[in-house]
Amino acid sequence: MTMEFGVLGPLSLESGGYSFLPSAPKPKQLLALLVLNANRVMSAAACIEELWNSEPPVTATSTLQTYVLHIRKALSLVPGVGSLAAARAVLTTHDYGYALEVCPDAVDAIRFGMLVREAERAEERGHDQRASELLAQALEVWRGDVLVDVQLGPLLEMHARGLEEARLGAWERRMESELRLGRHHLLLGELASTAARHPVNENVHAQLMVALYRSGRTADALGAFQRLRLVLRRELGLDPSARLQRLYHAVLRADPLLDVRPGAPGGHRALSLDLAAQGAVG
Repeated sequence: MTMEFGVLGPLSLESGGYSFLPSAPKPKQLLALLVLNANRVMSAAACIEELWNSEPPVTATSTLQTYVLHIRKALSLVPGVGSLAAARAVLTTHDYGYALEVCPDAVDAIRFGMLVREAERAEERGHDQRASELLAQALEVWRGDVLVDVQLGPLLEMHARGLEEARLGAWERRMESELRLGRHHLLLGELASTAARHPVNENVHAQLMVALYRSGRTADALGAFQRLRLVLRRELGLDPSARLQRLYHAVLRADPLLDVRPGAPGGHRALSLDLAAQGAVG
């Protein structure tokens, strides 16, 4: 029976539908760090930094060893492991640290990354339908915010930020694929709600503008740009980028480059750099 580890949401350690997660906060925090660095040795110094930041106790090394033991005891309860000795082969000790030795498919963050990379290859081949399907599968791996139930130290904070950015990036790429497939009507609600959650994200607002324009809502597309400009000025003291301003003017003049062209070779790249070079959108 295989183990499955999850960090894209609450921390999880499951097998056969049962949870074997340690309950104490610090062992959970250490396990999260080891899962996010699966199959790589994490130095004891890095583990101590994560657990106690810049103020470790004098007993940090021995306490870290205790937390490792707690995790091994949890692993030993998994039917596919079965003993503390076998758990030592899963959570291994090295000269300067520890490593969690698992199948990459057992970690949700690794599965997410593999699906995104496969989608990128599909995009490169111009297979927008396949890319959209793969990105949807990648996003379905997520169960909530990264490690929502774990205290985050400096290393986990960095991992969490990177994963959340990757999540948004995958979502944006799925929107791009869907726009190229001419599904703008179906995207309006999702784009509008995401733009509201990310009020200074230019990519999301650009996609919303294109979807609104293609749905015959030119005034709303222009309004989305104006709202973005107000927020950027108020929050950051900036104007929208040249890319967004080109898109705004393309909407104003009803540039045909904004229209869906399903027969275009390789698919129509609504927001791509090749259109930016032609003075439409970037």
